[in-house]
Amino acid sequence: MMVMTNENLTRQYDRIFQEEFWPQIDALYTFAYHLTYNEEDANDLVQETYLKAYRFIKHYNEGTNAKAWLFKILKNAFINQYRKRSKQPTRVDYEEVATFHDEEDTQYSGYLDLREEMFQHMMGDEVTNAINALPVDFRVVILLCDIEGFTYEEISKIIDIPIGTVRSRLHRARNMLKEQLKNYASTLGYKDKRQK
Repeated sequence: MMVMTNENLTRQYDRIFQEEFWPQIDALYTFAYHLTYNEEDANDLVQETYLKAYRFIKHYNEGTNAKAWLFKILKNAFINQYRKRSKQPTRVDYEEVATFHDEEDTQYSGYLDLREEMFQHMMGDEVTNAINALPVDFRVVILLCDIEGFTYEEISKIIDIPIGTVRSRLHRARNMLKEQLKNYASTLGYKDKRQK
């Protein structure tokens, strides 16, 4: 019988982290980005997810679904951040405001750059834009099911809702996407062949 020392446990946890958790980083980042729409916030969310995963690794059953476990941690971290932000007053970076007012070139240059930056990323992929336009509850189930490939049962556990609710939200989300993408599909030559 092998006695588990702290050193052995640390090695075991490090191995689990490297073999089971680390390979999920790209999927976690994609999910985080679709929740936050911001690279920096998505990176922070993924980092927080990994910190919490390592902190609570003793509660993870080795060889089970690491991806679902990590997605649940990420989803909970996102909800906690959202709640914190909704309770905080809007913050203003006074240095940024002062710098803006000190610019001599044109008084609208920052405004035009911001608009260009905002729309630069929105004009590309119609499907991504349609998914991002969905309310968060519907966007989450679409991303987890259709993008990440989780089963209904896994999604149910990740977001803590009954399987019937997962199915209902997924059906409604797909219908919303279908409506949003109807014109885009017709411009590409697709026709609705279903009987009405």
